[in-house]
Amino acid sequence: MRYLLITYVRKANGQIDEQVEITKNLKVKDHQTCNAILDFKEKQVLKCVVEGKVVSTDWDKLSIYYKQVYPTVIERLEREAER
Repeated sequence: MRYLLITYVRKANGQIDEQVEITKNLKVKDHQTCNAILDFKEKQVLKCVVEGKVVSTDWDKLSIYYKQVYPTVIERLEREAER
């Protein structure tokens, strides 16, 4: 696995759900629908948009944040990116 994909979905009651996916390859629809795309092989933030606004694309800040939220997922991505 190489990419971390994050998609935010606003529910009818105003609550926002976060959907997380990891994948080896990106599709065109990923660029269109995902809010954040992190490439763990190149250590780059390919996209980071929240509610229509571009957010910080600082690799260190985002990878540290998501590592706190999803530690096992990030550790797996980091391990597999080193191969």
